[in-house]
Amino acid sequence: MSIQPISGVTAGLLDSLTGVGAVGQTSPVAATAGTSPTAAVFGADLAGSIDQLQAMQSTSDALAVKAVTGDLDDVHDYTIASSQAAVTLELTAALRNKAVEAFTEIMRMQA
Repeated sequence: MSIQPISGVTAGLLDSLTGVGAVGQTSPVAATAGTSPTAAVFGADLAGSIDQLQAMQSTSDALAVKAVTGDLDDVHDYTIASSQAAVTLELTAALRNKAVEAFTEIMRMQA
């Protein structure tokens, strides 16, 4: 049995949502005409990150079916996939909540 790092959560999703690389350096964000760099990051990368989340949940569901039917040799694979999907969903929900809070605060400042 080999142990593999959880690359889907730390490297893939978190880097694409925050724009911070593995070493802590920020990655350059190309802004399109009429949009801010933040809008470019959360527009394109958020859609890709949600697709990654959906893929993780699909993988977890498929492994759950295999575990129930007895086709899965190592139950740890399902446990790891399920944990990855749960942590990624929690991270996505937390980022969404912070974005909504920020938007609400900005709207309060304008009033």
